[in-house]
Amino acid sequence: MVAMYTVAGRQVGSHVLAMATLGTTFALSALAMGGKKTQTTPPIQASSSDEEKFIKEFLAKAEVESKANH
Repeated sequence: MVAMYTVAGRQVGSHVLAMATLGTTFALSALAMGGKKTQTTPPIQASSSDEEKFIKEFLAKAEVESKANH
């Protein structure tokens, strides 16, 4: 026999409450851990605008090559 509880005027079995609690807990934890992952890079401290442009182009090219290899 299952223990019955009254929730919002309806009789609900204890096993249903347990499944709902576990499902809600796992769903909320999955949502909390998900989302877009952003990768931060340190600031570029170049002495000139040409050097900064070269570094940005080099990093972009390296990222493209890295994605092509995976």
